[in-house]
Amino acid sequence: MTLRGKTAIITGSNSGIGLGIAQELARAGADVVINSFTDRPEDHALAASIAAAHGVKARYIAADMADGGACRGLVERAGSCDILVNNAGIQFVAPIDEFPTDKWNAILAINLSSAFHTTAAALPGMRARGWGRVVNIASAHGLTASPYKSAYIAAKHGLVGLSKTTALETAGQGITCNAVCPGYVLTPLVEAQIPDQMKAHGMDRETVVREVMLSRQPSRQFATTEQLGGTVVFLCSPHADQITGTTISVDGGWTAL
Repeated sequence: MTLRGKTAIITGSNSGIGLGIAQELARAGADVVINSFTDRPEDHALAASIAAAHGVKARYIAADMADGGACRGLVERAGSCDILVNNAGIQFVAPIDEFPTDKWNAILAINLSSAFHTTAAALPGMRARGWGRVVNIASAHGLTASPYKSAYIAAKHGLVGLSKTTALETAGQGITCNAVCPGYVLTPLVEAQIPDQMKAHGMDRETVVREVMLSRQPSRQFATTEQLGGTVVFLCSPHADQITGTTISVDGGWTAL
């Protein structure tokens, strides 16, 4: 399939999962808008490298996903949005009774409210064109829970619910909305944690990955950013025209337990 002629906005996409999704959408022919809250020369250079690699248009637009106005402004500044991938997210870990209020508010704003604002801004254009795809990057933690991650889990569960409501409000209009729920994904951030885990547990790399980091992922294998990107591309294809309002788990069997 080709996404030539479509424009995709991917929030939180100058590294990790978001960048992998942007790369795969560009590989499929979509023009892409990547985003984060910084505005550095290397951010714009990254967009230029995507354009050069895939023969598409690519831009970097800085916008703080904790700010609802900036979220809506991102869509407006992009000029067009056929595909919206809400990927921006942050994490903080603490017991509920010790969880800092500012961290709770920031996680809910970036992981959940940003998707509301970008979706609200993108839907009128999608309706006018009679075609659109909204893909929310939730998490296995959007379907299950772990201790000490109350804000993240509340936000990701909320993102799954927002996806269902968006799907119902756009059904029959050529627009779909789904949530992709990754388990542990091998990103540069995760890769950087492995040496510390090896030292803390006195294990070699293979053992600490299998027995510690992937203890809840039955496949004992990380998902990759390319696999997440490929899943998003599939959801934008005609094969997925009737897939809406649901979750797709890319978690090595985690949520099957």
